[in-house]
Amino acid sequence: MAETKTNLSEFDPVWSRIMDEAEDAVQEEPLLGGMVHYSVLHHPTIERALSYRIAVKLTSGEISEQILREICDEAYASDPELALAARADIVAVYERDPACHRFLQPLLFFKGFQALQSYRVANWLFRQGRRDLAFLFQMRCSEVFGVDIHPAAHIGRGIMIDHAHSIVIGETARVGNNVSMLHSVTLGGTGKEEEDRHPKIGDGVLIGAGAKVLGNIRVGSCSRIAAGSVVLDEVPPCKTVAGVPARIVGEAGCDQPSVSMDHLFGGTAPDP
Repeated sequence: MAETKTNLSEFDPVWSRIMDEAEDAVQEEPLLGGMVHYSVLHHPTIERALSYRIAVKLTSGEISEQILREICDEAYASDPELALAARADIVAVYERDPACHRFLQPLLFFKGFQALQSYRVANWLFRQGRRDLAFLFQMRCSEVFGVDIHPAAHIGRGIMIDHAHSIVIGETARVGNNVSMLHSVTLGGTGKEEEDRHPKIGDGVLIGAGAKVLGNIRVGSCSRIAAGSVVLDEVPPCKTVAGVPARIVGEAGCDQPSVSMDHLFGGTAPDP
């Protein structure tokens, strides 16, 4: 029996929905017709649309839009995981951000999503040994979006970076799946050591605005870090931590804080 190959673009529900929403957007606001056409409707797949959007945002006098598009096209053709992760990121933003009403919005307007997809291409370049190009992507992403993610960092699927201003994620950081973080989050080191020196964030973690997680420490899955906290010690799974320095103040209070986006403390704080 002959083997058949499935073409994802033929039944890609995320891309199909984006295309439908783009058509609606043009009807509702004809002045955006050109932008929506060039960003979405002109492209046969989400991969091509992502390549175009990244290139348009990161182009500069030092590197042309055409070269950036060719790099991105190569990345998406080489590693299907990049676009699969992008789809999961779009769904995550739509489900968790009350300001997001269409799948189309992250692709066109949300710099957290756009910065994350730029990082994903930079990470592919880094893994291919093309490190100078990867660092160029990092530099332009920082300049354009105010988001500085080292291309060697490892970030999973289904990530929402809300508002995304002043995000910093270091070289040896690892971020699991279905993580949500707000603006001004830092996943950083604590000194000049060159080995494994950045945090490891488990699945389903919610990191509040302005939180700093520093050093080679683990933050357990389905935990919550309160806004403004400075985390210097390991966080067990399913706990809420808060303060400077952060300490456990209760249980997480739900299965996945990153999905519920509930920033209120749950459970009972332990005795000091």
